[in-house]
Amino acid sequence: MTLSVPLNFFLFGIYPYICLAVLLLGSLVRFDREPYSWKSDSSQTLQKRELKLGSNLFHYGVLIVILGHFVGFLMPEPLVMWLMSPTQHQLLAMVIGGIAGTVALIGASILIHRRLAYRRIRGNSRKWDITIIVMLWLQLALGVATVPLSAQHMDGAMFERLVAYVQGVLLFRPGNAALLQGTPWVYQLHILLGFTIFLVSPFTRMVHIWSGVGSLAYLVRPYQLVRKRGGSVNT
Repeated sequence: MTLSVPLNFFLFGIYPYICLAVLLLGSLVRFDREPYSWKSDSSQTLQKRELKLGSNLFHYGVLIVILGHFVGFLMPEPLVMWLMSPTQHQLLAMVIGGIAGTVALIGASILIHRRLAYRRIRGNSRKWDITIIVMLWLQLALGVATVPLSAQHMDGAMFERLVAYVQGVLLFRPGNAALLQGTPWVYQLHILLGFTIFLVSPFTRMVHIWSGVGSLAYLVRPYQLVRKRGGSVNT
């Protein structure tokens, strides 16, 4: 999809930084002013069966998708070229991302059905609870839709172009938005919706993902000492 140069520059050159700034500053403000809202409200007591299935499928799938995006898009190019060719890099992303994205999409579909089909759950849901899961569903659907589209261009050129754009956003490269000029609309919408999810996250239950990132500290923290009344210490 070919956009005008000014619109393309705003959507892919300025808008991403607005979203990332709101994500960081908004999360800090919410943690400071509303620390007790920093959670994902559970509706397990209202209906458990579909929650367990949908939540597990969604979270396991989306974690692999996120990890794949970090590794696939942020790995230094010389290291990637040393490990594999651009075609192999794209094929790996298509296979892993396609499978994990489909699993997460099925899980998100179950969660949406559960939230809308059961009256008590729907009555206890805020508008943003429904909105954010629908946005995530659309984002996953767009991601899965890129797989057959990418299969039509197995030379890896389009994939490397997208990798260069994502890295350019993080490295503040001037003129980076021009890389997406003329790319298929599915890729463009996938990128725009992804940044929009970042934009709204501080105002929704999505803010709890920071706690998931913070939990990685448990991997390197010292053992916790538990003292018993008798004076012995367990680790």
